[in-house]
Amino acid sequence: MSIKDKLQSLRDELRLHNYNYYVLDNPTISDYEFDIKLKELQALEEQHPEYYDPSSPTLRVGGEVTKNFETVKHNFRMYSLDNSYSKDDLEDWEKRIKKMIDGSVQYTCELKYDGASISLTYENGRLLRAITRGDGVQGDNVTANIKTIKSVPLQLKGDFPDRFDIRGEIVLPFEGFNRMNEKRLAEGEEPYRNPRNTASGSLKLQDSAEVAKRPLECLLYNMKGNNLGVNTQFESLEKARALGFKVPVAATLANSIDEVLDFVNYWDIERHNLPYETDGVVIKVNSLFLQEELGYTAKAPRWAMAYKFKAEQVFTRLNSISYQVGRTGAITPVANLEPVELAGTTVKRASLHNADQIKKLDVRINDTVFVEKGGEIIPKIIAVDFNKRPIDAETTVYIDHCPECETELIREEGDAKHYCPNYNGCKPQIVGRIQHFISRKAMDIDGLGGETVALLVNESLISNYSDLYELKKEQVLPLERMAEKSAENLIEGIKKSKSIPFERVLFALGIRYVGETVAKKLAKHYKSIEALMQATHNDLINVDEIGERIAESVIEFFKDEINIATVKRLMTYGLQFQLSEEDLANQTNILSGLTFVVSGVFEKMSRNELKKTIDDNGGKVGSSISSKTSYLVAGDKMGPSKRTKAEKLEIPIITEQDFLNML
Repeated sequence: MSIKDKLQSLRDELRLHNYNYYVLDNPTISDYEFDIKLKELQALEEQHPEYYDPSSPTLRVGGEVTKNFETVKHNFRMYSLDNSYSKDDLEDWEKRIKKMIDGSVQYTCELKYDGASISLTYENGRLLRAITRGDGVQGDNVTANIKTIKSVPLQLKGDFPDRFDIRGEIVLPFEGFNRMNEKRLAEGEEPYRNPRNTASGSLKLQDSAEVAKRPLECLLYNMKGNNLGVNTQFESLEKARALGFKVPVAATLANSIDEVLDFVNYWDIERHNLPYETDGVVIKVNSLFLQEELGYTAKAPRWAMAYKFKAEQVFTRLNSISYQVGRTGAITPVANLEPVELAGTTVKRASLHNADQIKKLDVRINDTVFVEKGGEIIPKIIAVDFNKRPIDAETTVYIDHCPECETELIREEGDAKHYCPNYNGCKPQIVGRIQHFISRKAMDIDGLGGETVALLVNESLISNYSDLYELKKEQVLPLERMAEKSAENLIEGIKKSKSIPFERVLFALGIRYVGETVAKKLAKHYKSIEALMQATHNDLINVDEIGERIAESVIEFFKDEINIATVKRLMTYGLQFQLSEEDLANQTNILSGLTFVVSGVFEKMSRNELKKTIDDNGGKVGSSISSKTSYLVAGDKMGPSKRTKAEKLEIPIITEQDFLNML
């Protein structure tokens, strides 16, 4: 046997043993035998580097050091999931689905594992890259670390697509987590707090050899790509399993919400016998065709829902209440608690939301309170144990002046929170606005984090976000933890941000109520900041989905002389304050005032491309047929109920070609 054949034979054999042990949990040789064969392969590879294989089992031991993790855009956006907590929530979700699609709906039910989300890209059967979830649009390249996880196949088996992504969770089993903590305690170190945070932190370790020492696993659940050869979510799970991925076997099909709840109720008890952390069930419409038909909201797929298991609750003492000032001036009361263990973490603080919540719960200092950690990341106080209330407990009086700048607070009609109106003189607001400006979904300034922003403000190097563009390397070098390379990266990151497109710059300005989606609507409608600055209240409320509150906030922002001066300064630095020529070329107002519902399969473009074309040309895409629908664009396999409803309401039904002719 030639050296090349010997290498290939050893690699194939070790891949099979790896798969048997880490995916099937069914080892066929001892650990000792495996290690002997691995060492033999390592020795041969060192002697014959000309036969290097990027998917060799020897790469599992790590050794690659990554100091700066590259930010990479996802091939397919990683959306969040909407949460539900009751049968009523699920039934409401099903009603929304039934309004948009015809016939019966089948669901795939899967356990929701509590780990670190990851997206793996495979090309020609080999692992190409691994990207963290990040903000859903882009994440960090952690490929070197992911390669050390034994349940992640470096080379696929069977009939695999040419290129595709697969999503999953990196988890740390309880057994491995406990072993790690036993070792840390024996060495006199602090134990890790919980498996989820430890798994997440492992992905960003600089030395992949250290990651290789941790018993991480990767559980996969969602394939994304073209020509995958599957028609349903359940088929995609089976396909992924056949390719060599570790896919949990707990998934099942359900034909009704009652069957979904049977699955939920079973696993709410049985989950305590699982080797991993779980916090709920994910329910998905099984048909991939129907998933595409249902589409997405701005934040989540309409075809999926997370059902969260009942939240854990504990009781502890409320020691004090402090008040935080947000970037918009909103005041948030925070309960400072006697530390208590809750859902695997030590909780010291909890949200009290606003003055109304404090009054409703009648929360007082030194009360014994019930704390819950449900769907929210931040725990909240849900009740007071009045039987344990101290006799001298005094009613909580909500503050009336800003805790930072002493300005008298205001509370506008209809607002849940109090606000500090000192927009340009309250430091937390200034820092918060700049932190928002540099954030990933806004200007995405690499090398500049929230703590550095606070340092820059405290050192009087900046007082608003336009000052960033005058910073020099020698000014930031003296800052704490700022080395030469870090300073260079920061200045370079600021420079690169000048190419960020207009809609994200508009979002970055931090206009109250103007989130990502609204910023896109305004940028598309007005096309430049000058046009938006000149817009009247009546102009604004006539823009699609812009209401009174947003219109008033935009007008208020551009009435402020400091804001106007800041924007003009940013314009002189070269930021993008109008749509690009490419965007302008692709956009018209031909379809302005028209609402289209798109349904079925099309020949010349995908349904998403068709919807984008409608949006680019001034039209609106509706999710269901109503009296406000202008046209139903009908493709192949469209459900009969949409056609029936359109005919009943006398809404024109047009083909894909009819639509293209309109343009």
